[in-house]
Amino acid sequence: MSLDTAPRLDADALLNDPQTRIVVCCGAGGVGKTTTAAALGVRAAERGRRVVVLTIDPAKRLAQSMGIDALDNSPRRVAGIDGSGELYAMMLDMKRTFDEIVEAHADADRARAILENPFYQSLSAGFAGTQEYMAMEKLGQLRARDSWDLIVVDTPPSRSALDFLDAPKRLGSFLDGRFIRMLTAPAKAGGRAGMKFLNVGMSMMTGTLGKLLGSSLLRDVQTFVAAMDTLFGGFRTRAEATYRLLQAPGTAFLVVATPERDALREAAYFVERLEADRMPLAGLVLNRVHESDAAQLSAERALAAAEALDERGVDDAGAGAGDAAALLRLHAERMQVLAHERRTRDRFAALHPEVPVAQVTALPGDVHDLAGLRDVAELLASQEAPGA
Repeated sequence: MSLDTAPRLDADALLNDPQTRIVVCCGAGGVGKTTTAAALGVRAAERGRRVVVLTIDPAKRLAQSMGIDALDNSPRRVAGIDGSGELYAMMLDMKRTFDEIVEAHADADRARAILENPFYQSLSAGFAGTQEYMAMEKLGQLRARDSWDLIVVDTPPSRSALDFLDAPKRLGSFLDGRFIRMLTAPAKAGGRAGMKFLNVGMSMMTGTLGKLLGSSLLRDVQTFVAAMDTLFGGFRTRAEATYRLLQAPGTAFLVVATPERDALREAAYFVERLEADRMPLAGLVLNRVHESDAAQLSAERALAAAEALDERGVDDAGAGAGDAAALLRLHAERMQVLAHERRTRDRFAALHPEVPVAQVTALPGDVHDLAGLRDVAELLASQEAPGA
């Protein structure tokens, strides 16, 4: 099977459908994923929807392309949108999102104790897995407000882009782990009984960890866990609810790639992972596809013509023969690139014939403003049906 016969991704139908409430863009780094997310946001807003684009990628390209100096944890309105819709953009601030959860779900005294705890401050600033939990929390918050017709999520540029799908499972394993149960047991037991349990049940662990980490850090951890105990269950409940939301019909995942072997290998991984998790895959966006208006002239014929001009020389072929030969060789190189891209794209289509595809032609320069995003969106939407 070739890509020419693969089903086409209808981006406008996806964006125009009022039932589509969340679009998640995922893919490897350097494939134009952030640009795709922003272009989808612009097109949906200019077609009348109230849209927010949430990026989990710390790169600044999204803000720059939308004419915003900087993005933070609150949606910022994008100026210059045509039509009746509205576009907002924001960047996930992991620590601020964690702080907001504590402030919203704990009383003032407990929230202060948690926020001032040294272990919490380290955890919320960059502990492994925290970004995934907070991404789920922020997406859940945005959806729960019901203020947006469409939420477009731009995930990190790596295989870890889908790690947030594991957040409920990992959080459950963390909360149910023996270490956490032992740390929370004194608070749950209460009074002297709790302290006795701590002294007996954790004496060896406390001694070992105290030597490795220091007794001060261990006390910080114990205090943090005790203070957070009532909030842990809420984390898991909300993460599981957001996971179910991602599986619901109103969500669409778009895998973004370029017509290169490594990028499409990553795309295949994302497709298979989404299918395994029963996530609604809308299709593949194939960026930076090269084309030629003189595709009927093959690389072989162009090279043969260039060699013939070289053999005839300037006297026989004319003064412009050298330039013509150089252009023919450039055309041959381009046709070789096109042939390589086609083989790579067809290989993906043969492995995943059911995945709808939208191809976006390579632009001559980088996209850095709303006009460029509109161009990308137009290319993304103008897909011919197979055989057209």
